[in-house]
Amino acid sequence: MPAILPAGHPAIPAPRIGVLLTNLGTPDGPDAKSVKRYLAEFLSDRRVVEIPPLLWQPILRGIILNTRPKKSAHAYAQVWSADGSPLAAITKAQSAALQGAFGPGVLVDWAMRYGNPSIGDRLQAMKDAGCERILIAPLYPQYSGATTATANDKAFATLAKMRWQPALRTLPPYYDDPAYIAALAESLTAGLAALDFEPQAIVASFHGMPQRTLELGDPYHCHCQKTARLLGERLGRPLTVAFQSRFGRAKWLEPATDTTLDALPARGITKVAIFAPGFSADCLETLEELAIRGRESFEEKGGTHFAYIPCLNAGEIGIDMLRVLLARQLEGWTPSA
Repeated sequence: MPAILPAGHPAIPAPRIGVLLTNLGTPDGPDAKSVKRYLAEFLSDRRVVEIPPLLWQPILRGIILNTRPKKSAHAYAQVWSADGSPLAAITKAQSAALQGAFGPGVLVDWAMRYGNPSIGDRLQAMKDAGCERILIAPLYPQYSGATTATANDKAFATLAKMRWQPALRTLPPYYDDPAYIAALAESLTAGLAALDFEPQAIVASFHGMPQRTLELGDPYHCHCQKTARLLGERLGRPLTVAFQSRFGRAKWLEPATDTTLDALPARGITKVAIFAPGFSADCLETLEELAIRGRESFEEKGGTHFAYIPCLNAGEIGIDMLRVLLARQLEGWTPSA
């Protein structure tokens, strides 16, 4: 029986549970102004760039934000669609596909760590809709302080400003989860079967991180290696692990994806397939950096056959996996989970 409120009492929505899918972020448009605004937020995050602000901000404001946005905007324009950026469109589709998957009292939404819709805005919207318990789900299989941690930081910072806070849970990294490995294997097997050639090598390209993050105790590198090892064992063939998206002069995790692709033809490997198991959704780094620039570079070095295998995205395999992972974390909150 619903509670009887005294006269004049503000309306209180029925209690609900929220699931907030979070991903890295995207500019609002493929133009230099939007990209500059996005990069300013992204590259000002102390989790992303661990250089003291007094040293870093003059470099960021004086050089990077006056040169990189135009180049990045050109790259975004190559993958932008009528639905917006691929990352936003796919994350939105993942949220829609999961709506109703955990029962009528569970609201599923999505947000970006940088850009729109923001984590803070969507958390407040969930609270306003009656969500008294919320699962924050960073869609990063492998943990890093610059990805998983900063998404959770933003959620916690939002709660710090709330008088009436919802209870919060966070999705752990799932780099070695059997459901994730099985989904990757099924998706990759289907992608390879659809090719009109047999790859001599399969490259697993993970997003790069500065070498210093590993030395400081970030588990990301180890998580990536374990994902590749478990997936290779499941497929029954070895994978070539590489790290993409280097930035700046610091030493980054190696081997680099671009140099790895460039070196393969000289070793007689002219047919290659590449995929990005660290990304839950295709984005600039996969569609432009790998599928476009990776192909061009590989073919310039003598490669004859190149294929990019898409991420799990909002396909049935990926959604089934997310449903399993999220339901596990909702246990005890809802009988249907």
